[in-house]
Amino acid sequence: MTEYAIDMQNLTKKFNGLTAVDDVSLTVEKGELFGLLGPNGAGKTTIINMLSTMLKPTSGVAIVWGSDISSDPTKVRRSIGVVFQGNTLDDKLTGRENLDLHGRLYGMSKNLRRERIMEVLELVELPERADEIVKTYSGGMMRRLEIARGLMHHPNLLFLDEPTLGLDPQTRNHIWDYIKRLNQEKKITMVLTTHYMEEADSLCGRIAIIDHGKIATLATPTELKAELGGDIITLATATEDSAAQLLKVCKELELVTDISLSGSTIRITATSGERAIPQVLNAATKEDIQIESVNLRKPTLDDVFLYHTGRAIRESNVDEMDRMRFMMQSHRK
Repeated sequence: MTEYAIDMQNLTKKFNGLTAVDDVSLTVEKGELFGLLGPNGAGKTTIINMLSTMLKPTSGVAIVWGSDISSDPTKVRRSIGVVFQGNTLDDKLTGRENLDLHGRLYGMSKNLRRERIMEVLELVELPERADEIVKTYSGGMMRRLEIARGLMHHPNLLFLDEPTLGLDPQTRNHIWDYIKRLNQEKKITMVLTTHYMEEADSLCGRIAIIDHGKIATLATPTELKAELGGDIITLATATEDSAAQLLKVCKELELVTDISLSGSTIRITATSGERAIPQVLNAATKEDIQIESVNLRKPTLDDVFLYHTGRAIRESNVDEMDRMRFMMQSHRK
């Protein structure tokens, strides 16, 4: 099992009868940038909390960098770094003092701490702000400092739990650049949780889509999108009744591999979108159905999530809020 950075087998976590993580098994290779993608409350953070020994699993086994999370948590902690979902910096200390405190907690010598602080600050381009109070930092600077802190003790494996949550698009792209560089140049194994589809697509070599605590699917971004078997056509009709009528007709078209209905909008997966659109429009004309708009595009991870879960990730974020609050309350008990 030691050839893997992570080896999870049947990992399960329950909170007061609610199953947050449900019999999850997967492996992460050393040097990999692996993504856990899913809505808020899907179980991503709970998996990270178990793998980083902050939560004990209800059942199952997980080996992290050769050590069991349940029987040898101290060794696990020595081999990992964690960038938490929320800000955990002391904003009354300077950036340098936050890093120095982290080094002390890991038993690093004074000289090693001093040397390593400058190294990690250079990595995230913050050396000139090292002696400023953290509460004067922008949100993006705080995330960069948290990444630097996670790297202070030379971890083999870095967990990044929603590292760009709440950041503006420009700052998010900058954080992506740091993450890519650390993985590619420093060869640090990373596990990234996110509910941003474009983040997972841009950064991760492989992605597991998590829904209701289970793995819905696991593959590379390219393989996941190829699963859908073609292009995505979205049509809006004048009424819901006409959309339902058109749905029945389009099911019989040879180029259509999948079709679904949401109100007056039809979503079609077709082996060739350019060839399928004329067929769909001809079918609509024969049935005297008015088409309001037509859109053609290549599949995205949003489409993959919809295909495997039956709903869009944005809908899931709303649906899961009560579940997430329940789990947070259970954590405190």
